[in-house]
Amino acid sequence: MPDRLPPLTALRAFDAAARHMSFAKAAEELHVTPAALSFQIKSLEEYLGAQVFRRLNRAVELTEAGRAMAPGMADGFQALAAAWRAAERTLDNETLTVTAGPAFTAKWLAPRLYDFAQAHPEIELRFSATLKLVDLSRDAVDVAIRFGPGTDEGVYSVPLVEEWVCPVMTPEMAARFPTPESLRDATLIFDDSIAFLKPSSDWATWFRMMGVDFAPTAGPRFSQADHAVDAALAGVGVVLGRRSLVVKDIDDGRLVAPYPNALDTGVRFRFLCSEGAETRPQIAAFRDWILAEIEKTGHITDQMIRLPSSDFQAE
Repeated sequence: MPDRLPPLTALRAFDAAARHMSFAKAAEELHVTPAALSFQIKSLEEYLGAQVFRRLNRAVELTEAGRAMAPGMADGFQALAAAWRAAERTLDNETLTVTAGPAFTAKWLAPRLYDFAQAHPEIELRFSATLKLVDLSRDAVDVAIRFGPGTDEGVYSVPLVEEWVCPVMTPEMAARFPTPESLRDATLIFDDSIAFLKPSSDWATWFRMMGVDFAPTAGPRFSQADHAVDAALAGVGVVLGRRSLVVKDIDDGRLVAPYPNALDTGVRFRFLCSEGAETRPQIAAFRDWILAEIEKTGHITDQMIRLPSSDFQAE
């Protein structure tokens, strides 16, 4: 059996036929005639010395050798396609594809994007609002903005804003609840999207920091942080708001943080891209714009007394 691989055209014909389980459909995908595709499969079988398909009446099925080949062929052609797309992206200085969580996209990016678009009309922005993990070297993504305590080995990483949480509410509601103790009588909104944080940065921890013996469990609960903030904006109650998601509403006066004490979560957002890609014009421009936007609301962070949530965990 030869050590050399068979021709790539034969392997490509096999991959298409194995996915479709049809020579006709595979030929249509590859823009060749069914006879040409059948010839490629036949040449592959001669090269291997065994059949990879059983030809049935109006159907085909994989032989044992074909079943052994199919998964690796599919993975190989997917990897080739991904590598080609990655190479094409290095030549594209006009398109920027960004992935960020739904809450960060809705509450931080979306309200500010007009300014970026005005400053950089030459850049076409594309967004994917998802928490799905991405492979920057494989997936069609230029920049990922991620939140959490993770390490960022093997990629270019810039730490963004430090994330703290504090009670935020409408100005009207703040007049009704002037002290932390008075929040015992308020409707408290729970943002379950940060329940994974260790140590906890929840309502019970914040009340312990304030010296208030209160560990609430009742109130509206939201799995998405932006939905919890929207509920607070609608006057439903008080949310333990994350800095990045409420800072613009505080700066614009739609929400207020009437108490100066905030819990430092110990985690932050990070700006990620493939190593070496940070010098591409559109990626560098987007990074610099984000850092400049964060600076604009730095005065709100400076006003807060931030204490580590780890100092106030239940015994």
